Order: sequence, then C-alpha cells, then structure tokens
Amino acid sequence: MVGGAFYLDWLEFAVRWTHVIVAIAWIGSSFYFIALDLGLRRHDALPKGVGGEEWQVHGGGFYHIQKYMVAPGHMPEDLTWFKWESYATWLSGAALLIVVYWLGAELYLIDPAVADLAVWQAVLLSGGSLVIGWLIYDALCKSPVGQSPTGLMLLLFVLLVAMSWGYTQIFSGRAALLHLGAFTATIMSANVFRVIIPNQHIVVGDLKAGRTPDAKYGKIAKQRSTHNNYLTLPVLFLMLSNHYPLAFASEFNWIIASLVFLMGVTIRHFFNTLHATGKGPAWTWAATAILFVIIVAISVYPILKDDQWEETAMTPRAERFAAAEHFDAAFTAIQGRCAMCHAPEPSWPGIAAPPKGVNLVTRSAVATLASDIYLQAGVTHAMPPGNLSQMEDEERALIRAWYEEGAYGEG
Repeated sequence: MVGGAFYLDWLEFAVRWTHVIVAIAWIGSSFYFIALDLGLRRHDALPKGVGGEEWQVHGGGFYHIQKYMVAPGHMPEDLTWFKWESYATWLSGAALLIVVYWLGAELYLIDPAVADLAVWQAVLLSGGSLVIGWLIYDALCKSPVGQSPTGLMLLLFVLLVAMSWGYTQIFSGRAALLHLGAFTATIMSANVFRVIIPNQHIVVGDLKAGRTPDAKYGKIAKQRSTHNNYLTLPVLFLMLSNHYPLAFASEFNWIIASLVFLMGVTIRHFFNTLHATGKGPAWTWAATAILFVIIVAISVYPILKDDQWEETAMTPRAERFAAAEHFDAAFTAIQGRCAMCHAPEPSWPGIAAPPKGVNLVTRSAVATLASDIYLQAGVTHAMPPGNLSQMEDEERALIRAWYEEGAYGEG
C-alpha cells in the first residue's frame, strides 16, 4: 500500500522545484538590474532626463540601454514590468512552508526541548512572525531614521539578529533558520508588492495624465531595492541550511545566522563596487573568509547539545508507530544499517555530524521519523547512500510493514 506520505513527498518536490525555478528568475533579474544600474555611464550628450547609458553585448547582438532618472517625457507603448518573479517566489515559498513545516509541524517545526507548543500555536507563531516582521521593517523605513541609509541598515541588522535569537527560542534549529530566511524573503517580496511596484504605478499614472512625476517615488523604490540586493545571499544560505546540521543544529545557530547577514553585505559590496568602478575591493573577500572561519568554529563548539540524543516524550502519532508489531525488528534493522551515520558521533569515516541532524539512535526518534524512514529506506533506496551498509530487501519490506501498521493499524 502506498501511504499518504508518498504523495505528500511528491507534492513537496513539485512545490520546491517551482520555488527554485521562480527564485532563479527573480534573483537573476534583480542582480542584473543592480549591475546595470551601477554600470551606467553619464556624459553631456545624453538626452534630457537620461541619467546614464550602457552598451552590452550578448547572444550575438548589441544592446543600447538608457535609464531615465525619474521618467521619460511620454508613456512608452510597450512597458515590461518585473514583478511576477518576486510574487511567484514568495507564493511558492509560502506553499512550501505550509507543506513541510505546518503539515509536518510535529516533526520539523516543534522541538519540545525548546518550547512545548501545540501545533496550532507553532503555526500561528510561524505565520504571524512574517507579518509582524514586515510591519516593523516598513515602519523603520518610514521613520526619520529611514532618511539615513547607514543608520537604517544598522537597525535592520539589529532586527535580524533579534529574530535569529527569537526563532531559536520557539522552534527547532532547522525550522528557526528556515523561518529567518522566510522572514527576510517576506520583507524582500513585500518591498516589491507594497512599495516598488505601487510607486512605479504612480509614476506611470502621472505620465498618462500629463503630470511631471515626483522623483521621491523613485528614490523610495531604490532604497527598498538596495535592501533586497544585500539580503538576497543570506536568504539563499538560510534556505539551504536545513541540509546542513553543522549550521542549524549548533547551540549557537542564531549567531551563525547573524554572521551570515554580514557575509552577504561583504560579498555584495564587492560586486556592487566592481560593477560601479570596474574594480572590487579585495578586503571584502578577506572579511568574508574571516566571518566564515568564525562560523565554522562556532558550529563545532559544540556541534550538538548532548540532550538531543536522549529518549524524549513521544507525540501520539509517534506512540502509534512505537506500539506497532514490527517496531522492534525495524528499530534493530535501522540501528544496524543507519545509526553509524545518524548518531551524535558518527562512526562512518568523513562524516563529522549526523546528516540533516537526524538522530536514529533512540526509539523515540525513530518512531517520530517514521514517515521519513519509510520514504528514504522503505519505498525507495535513497538511504543508505549507495546502500553502503548493505540493507537487504527483507529489511526494507520490514520497514514498510512497520510503517503501514503505525499509519493504518494493519498487523
């Protein structure tokens, strides 16, 4: 029998694929326009209202691009808007958050050792934090401090550090870093939806009505676009962090996440300066390397808390799997074929920490992770990798039988 976990896993795959596709489109266009804007050249022969131009060659042809600092003298007939990449990225990311972390809250979102939350409480905190975070950020941008780019960026960093710490106090380590990424991505997409595009609509409306557009709308949109530019790389790190327990399962994961934002600033500063002047400052790479070394040091002191490997209280769902007839036999097979890697101190050469922070050394952990074990080692041969521990077909059948007993009450 193919269980619901099978279909849910394919749904997650489809949504994740969509999210990656549209994110590539958004990040690509964003980085391109930042590079274009910084590479514009100004001279006296430019038409009125044009702040700079650039010649580019690509795909066998030449492109001549001019930028109007406020707006052209008349509304062009064909105007391409860059907004759906951002909207689709956020919507697909929100769908992925729901499928993985809300529907799988007991497994991925809640850690009773951190905060013993009910599912509805965890989901409410998850969604509510994204909305509240945007409101705080937007208020900062509109406040007097918003007139100071440096001051605003410092306050934004303080906000991100506070959220880094706050998420680790209520969610599992994996969910905490992922939510920090979602929090930041929500700010970025809301910048497009609530500020950049509406301001551009105001300018277009003025052009159609024959009015001279106010330059302040472009200035505000440029500020939000700059923030998005510096936040992009940290968001990518945080979205990928759920694959790397050395990042999310460290006792000091909130500090790691905070330092990642500084690395994003140093890397983007190099490329932004390179696009503007033709030469990027070398010190940015040294600073990035130092920050990365600090992150590595923090991640291994200690790698994981000792109490994460003790028997813990099981949820009602996990109790059903632990009570299944074939649980003892399945647990024995998993200890023999999987626990050499998925343990606090993996015995497999070259593995410093359990992959994805997955613990398979306790009965409570195995019962809690029943769906993942079923998909990874029962339905498919994804685990063990390359079947290096030589898991036999009979053992995989045993895992399937155990899962079906726990899921459907079949003996």
